[in-house]
Amino acid sequence: MSEEHSTFSEQETLSLAKSFAQRLQRGDVVALWGELGTGKTRFVKGVCEAFGASRHVSSPSFVILNRYQGKGRDGNELFVYHLDLYRVKSAEEIFDLGYEEFVYGDGITLVEWAEQLGDLLPKARYDVRLAYGDADSARKILIERSGDTVSAGNNRKAGSTR
Repeated sequence: MSEEHSTFSEQETLSLAKSFAQRLQRGDVVALWGELGTGKTRFVKGVCEAFGASRHVSSPSFVILNRYQGKGRDGNELFVYHLDLYRVKSAEEIFDLGYEEFVYGDGITLVEWAEQLGDLLPKARYDVRLAYGDADSARKILIERSGDTVSAGNNRKAGSTR
């Protein structure tokens, strides 16, 4: 699955992200790719709003990880994990965050600067690639599903009972 979108304002990017969030399930990982300023954090904000995680969403560049509490479509508590790996220097730092707990847990994990994960990036995931468009506020957004062809929604490790 691959789909291309163009947005022409921050509000349109938020709306696209909210719409995209409707397909997400517990355990999904969304890898966000793009240059500085292309709207990765804005996209995360839209996904969080779709799950009622209304706490102020901002780039966690200096703390690396934010956790937002929302509600799943079933009405039960759902955590949305927002990682910004821009300043991460090693895989050890990623593991120290508790990487396996949230990537293989039952929340939704959104990863800015996903390329920093390298081989740690789950094969079953959504890739959201953001790029500048022709106008200042225009963005080109490519959404692809990778890995598991049945569902990107279960990134449980082999043998996990969760």
